[in-house]
Amino acid sequence: MNKEVLVIGAGGHAKVVIDLLRACGWEIYALFDDDVQKQGVPFYGIPVRGVTADALAYAAQHNVSRFIVAIGNNAVRLKAAARLEAQGLQAVTAVHPSAVLAPSVRIEAGTVVMPGVCINADTRIGHHVIINTRASVDHDCVIADGVHIGPGSTLCGGVKVGAGTLIGAGSALTPGVAVGSNVRVGAGAAVIGPIADGVTVAGVPARLIEKKS
Repeated sequence: MNKEVLVIGAGGHAKVVIDLLRACGWEIYALFDDDVQKQGVPFYGIPVRGVTADALAYAAQHNVSRFIVAIGNNAVRLKAAARLEAQGLQAVTAVHPSAVLAPSVRIEAGTVVMPGVCINADTRIGHHVIINTRASVDHDCVIADGVHIGPGSTLCGGVKVGAGTLIGAGSALTPGVAVGSNVRVGAGAAVIGPIADGVTVAGVPARLIEKKS
């Protein structure tokens, strides 16, 4: 199989994704980023060929059909991916060789699983998710599209995380907890009860600190 891929994004998270792709045997064909100051400048040894909108024409010209969005912001990542998928490009999934996944784990397209991650039996992970370095996801968890599980986080069995949510680094979610969509869980938080959509929580135990109007 041809393993050429376009990468959308040229920031700090993109460096990690590029390393991950290389570890998985992908060839990064070109980068795209909407920061005009990055255009034409090599990033991490790879040329930035244009803004995100240019990726479609570039893919057609060079016969590259696969991409991955290496942008940490959940909403921006999902929007960019939807635009490219609507035009027929295919998102790739990348799982670092050091990650440990049970055979029954299901992961959808566009998701990245970073070094040292452990994902246990019958967990379901959606599209364009980030499972960051050394996160632990136990059995029967359900993680929706566009979620970011931060480095060193622990999700106990049966946890559910809604679309677009950010679980901060080092957080712990107790068994069976349900976290809504577009939630921000602060770093190091302990989530011991359900969290509604669109709020920010932090602390031990996690408490509401902000609610979107």
